[in-house]
Amino acid sequence: MEETGKKDIENREDVILLVNKFYQRVRQDDLIGPIFNEKIGKHWAEHLQKLYDFWESRLFDKDIYNGRPLMVHKSLPIYAEHFDRWLGLWYKTLDDLFIGAKTEEAKVKATNIGSFFLEKITEMRKDNLHPPFHLE
Repeated sequence: MEETGKKDIENREDVILLVNKFYQRVRQDDLIGPIFNEKIGKHWAEHLQKLYDFWESRLFDKDIYNGRPLMVHKSLPIYAEHFDRWLGLWYKTLDDLFIGAKTEEAKVKATNIGSFFLEKITEMRKDNLHPPFHLE
């Protein structure tokens, strides 16, 4: 454990702590909170379970998550500023709770995931502006 009293992310319990604290902030955020709260509604407990699996899979190379998060997010009204806020809250939560190599890896992975999602969602929206031509 570091002098700060913080430790690195080491296991599922740490992932659960991170995800819970992060999404507590997300739900209260004035920019992204309404989007997430409207979409998830009363299903936060179920959604958090998926997020625990997602982040444990990403951080510890475990094969326990089998969702399609890009497809879920593509219909949300989210743009670059939303991803920036999401990432800022993620970094802040990590910095508040943890320190170490796995913590830094969590930042890199979230940055990469956010960039990928934003790029793909933008591409999908462009495709929707010009639907393919269909012969009837």
